[in-house]
Amino acid sequence: MAQLEHIEAIEKRLWSAADMLRANSNYASNEYFLPVMGLGFLRHACSRFLAVKDAIEFDLPKRGGKTRPLSKEDFSQKSAIFLQPTAQFDTLVALPDSANRAKAIIDAMESIEADYKNLRGVLPESEYQELDNAVLGQLLRTLNPEELKRVSGDVFGRIYEYFLTQFADQKAHDGGEFFTPVSLVSLIANVIEPAGGTVLDPACGSGGMFVQSARVVERRHENPTEKLTFYGLEKNATTIRLAKMNLAVHGLEGDIQKSITYYEDPHELLRKADFVMANPPFNVDEIDADKVGSDPRLPFGLPGVNKKGKVSNGNYVWISYFYSYLNVQGRAGFVMSSQASSTGRDEAKVRQKLVETGDVGIMIAIRSNFFYTRTVPCELWFLDRAKPEQRRDKVLMIDARNIYRKVTRKIFDFSPEQEQNLLAIIWLYRGETGRYLDLVAGYCRRMLAEGAACFTMKDGEGKTVEPLPDFIGALAMLRGSVEPFLKTLAKDAAHAEPLKEVDDAISLFKADVEAFRTTISKQQAAWGQQKTSNGELKKAVDLLARLAETSRDLVKRSDPLYKLACRLIETCENECAAKGGNTWPGRDITRARKAADEARALAVDQLKLVRYF
Repeated sequence: MAQLEHIEAIEKRLWSAADMLRANSNYASNEYFLPVMGLGFLRHACSRFLAVKDAIEFDLPKRGGKTRPLSKEDFSQKSAIFLQPTAQFDTLVALPDSANRAKAIIDAMESIEADYKNLRGVLPESEYQELDNAVLGQLLRTLNPEELKRVSGDVFGRIYEYFLTQFADQKAHDGGEFFTPVSLVSLIANVIEPAGGTVLDPACGSGGMFVQSARVVERRHENPTEKLTFYGLEKNATTIRLAKMNLAVHGLEGDIQKSITYYEDPHELLRKADFVMANPPFNVDEIDADKVGSDPRLPFGLPGVNKKGKVSNGNYVWISYFYSYLNVQGRAGFVMSSQASSTGRDEAKVRQKLVETGDVGIMIAIRSNFFYTRTVPCELWFLDRAKPEQRRDKVLMIDARNIYRKVTRKIFDFSPEQEQNLLAIIWLYRGETGRYLDLVAGYCRRMLAEGAACFTMKDGEGKTVEPLPDFIGALAMLRGSVEPFLKTLAKDAAHAEPLKEVDDAISLFKADVEAFRTTISKQQAAWGQQKTSNGELKKAVDLLARLAETSRDLVKRSDPLYKLACRLIETCENECAAKGGNTWPGRDITRARKAADEARALAVDQLKLVRYF
């Protein structure tokens, strides 16, 4: 996935950098990660700055032949922050060993704080003074790998999550405090769709909910800073700094208060929030029942009190708070322990009252291994105070436990298409059939585009490649490399049978590839006039299904075809004494085999995308 591309390499580099700091500084394990995160902030901020800088400069107005200087407002509209030259990460990496790197980093942080008042006192500064100059140089280089430059998505949140995992293992953090996976946050944001208004996260962590909400607005080509107002609550002062940094690096601002949400409500948003999003700590059993017993945020009462005077389980305290913060049109989406939907006794009574409001909209069951620090499954709950009357007595329940993509051995997530397909179920439930049909039509167009890319496309370096023609060409080159030797053999020698097999197979494969190309072209032309009503789209999908089967068949035949060519070579070497002869170019054949195998792999990968979509 885009958000996690090269993630393992990045994690290892960052943790290596953190370990280096621990060995070369006076910081304890719960302190030394902040300087690393500060530089991670600069690295990510610089990536976003450079990604939009050229487009901004192109559109800058000119007066008297002079272009107006860049300003922070230019970058805020592009969800990035403005960086002075001295604050750009490449400048810091390029500093010579004779330079005072700590001062340069502090100057960089101060220049950002001068432009962004909300970051004053947030970015790490004095922490760098105690670090050795050489250590800082190594740290800067470590945090500047190619992998980090290529990663998209909420990489800053990913880094935060990974560090929390490692520090929890070292008992440096509360083991129950962890970052919400981007995959789940994105799904929550796209279900509740914050179009405009107040977004509250009463357990905001590193601010990922706000970032994903902003992306929903950006996809509508609107400015999230103009549409959304973010409010957060977080008990950990260091985490608040990280959250503000996370918002800033995405060109966002929010009012995040230090607070224990169980007992405090500094924003006073009771019944005022348009949207509530959260991933609260699960199954907390240390909430003082006396302190919360009369809280107006508990309209359904306390979910049970134990002998110690504590709330038996805090899950329904959180759920009640989320519900109470919503205004009459509000929507909430949050992560919850799987236990909460089936617990009995007093919690069941609270759940019954909540369900009877008619405001419970959707519940989605998520399998284990979506979190770094916890392997437990969870559920996503969605409340909708403005649910239409025809659905007041209905709750959509989706079992998504068998929907996942394996990212690493321990971590799963949703692919972009899996997320879209889950959302499609919700669109249909809400009667938004047009969005579903648009999604299906989009997949069809993407399938045809991937089919066309089997014949011409740009590779990762921007060069034009032709996966299927290149594979056929590479096979022909491999076949041609042995031709001088074959001419020295009798027609009925040992090579005759494998030679006929490979020549026949290549000829048939070429014909089928050309037929595939013709069908792709015809379907692309037809799609220019394609209607996307349900019936017409169903007919089109049925036609494209045959094309998908063709791509699968070509995949199945690609590997045996390559092996037939290799078998011909091996027969010549083993049974026809080809090695060592003047007409046997061994090195050329080896290179041709490698080139044919690489071309085969590229063609197969591209063909698989056709069937995938």
